[in-house]
Amino acid sequence: MSKANYIDDFHIWEGEFEYHLPVRVRFSETDMFGHLNNTVPFVYFEEARTEYLKSIGFMDQWVNPESKTIPVVADLQCDFLQQIFFGENLKVYVKAASVGNSSVDLHYMGKKEDGSVGFVGRGTLVQVSKTIGKGVPWTEEMRNLLLQHIIVK
Repeated sequence: MSKANYIDDFHIWEGEFEYHLPVRVRFSETDMFGHLNNTVPFVYFEEARTEYLKSIGFMDQWVNPESKTIPVVADLQCDFLQQIFFGENLKVYVKAASVGNSSVDLHYMGKKEDGSVGFVGRGTLVQVSKTIGKGVPWTEEMRNLLLQHIIVK
């Protein structure tokens, strides 16, 4: 397996995930050879990220029309480790890897039913002001929510 530069020890990194979202590869997500299209994991990342953030108590605040902040994806990458095909069942994992002043580095992993890993990824999510578009620091409560979900082994 090729090594992504954001993963030091793959087995430790893999064991730190708690949250996952089940996904079944649809026909429309594949190319003419039946392979998962290279843009689709980013859609899976979005869905897993949104559900993960809901599960730890974040999305309610951001989707509230009164909220002064929103989450913005600042960067996103995906590293493909093996082919994935139409009809396969995947578990798309997401975890907070590190927390900054107004950002969080999220890591992703797409696992097949046999336990093998098809793709991995990472991206930075930044909380920004709706009006000026600049980063807004996490509240102490938000920071604690993120930090309590970082697993250190």
